[in-house]
Amino acid sequence: MTVHSVSSTQEEAAGPRVIIAEDSVLLRSGMARLLEDSGVEIVDQVGDADALLKSVEEHPDIDLCLVDIRMPPTFSEEGIQAGVRIRRDHPEVAVLLLSQHVVSRYAAELLGGGSTKVGYLLKDRVADIDEFLAVLKRVAGGGAAIDPEVVTQLLSRRRDSALERLSPRETEVLEVMAEGLNNAGIAARLTVTERAVEKHIRSIFTKLDLGQDDHDHRRVQAVLRYLRGSDQP
Repeated sequence: MTVHSVSSTQEEAAGPRVIIAEDSVLLRSGMARLLEDSGVEIVDQVGDADALLKSVEEHPDIDLCLVDIRMPPTFSEEGIQAGVRIRRDHPEVAVLLLSQHVVSRYAAELLGGGSTKVGYLLKDRVADIDEFLAVLKRVAGGGAAIDPEVVTQLLSRRRDSALERLSPRETEVLEVMAEGLNNAGIAARLTVTERAVEKHIRSIFTKLDLGQDDHDHRRVQAVLRYLRGSDQP
């Protein structure tokens, strides 16, 4: 798996403070030991979404919550719902989701709400421990990391008629943007110049009728529009 991440603002030398939310005791303990051995401080370990939200309230100085999407009692969307609440109520706390499935109902709200301090990885595609640790630290430091397979599955479920106006290259640019890459990363992925990327992004803004707000705001709105696939920006 190759996960694409925006740059971190956190000092690499300082390990982030993390809460792990995972219902499997064995998996939770294993992740905690792995992370601690790599310099990450595990502040708490919990087994359900309610305990996660309570722990965040009790530990306001944490950097990141590592969250399994499906937890008790229904094992459906408790984790991602908790992630949305954490990002809304505690915007300084990053959320890195781990799942065996792509859950679309709340994913656009979480991933599109600023496109920073969030990550979404599929457990079965995490094949490199060092890469996983690097992603965790980047997300904790203010970056974003979204598994390309998550983006692909979200985009295949619903389409926005306005998105049909995008050219094939513009669609590629927006899809890669949704993975968390900046302009330089998009240019490298698509083997084009950064100037060409900037031109495509301006065209995307125009075709999606995103107005004249600042560039970063429009970028977030374009990604959110793409993930939601709705008819309104």
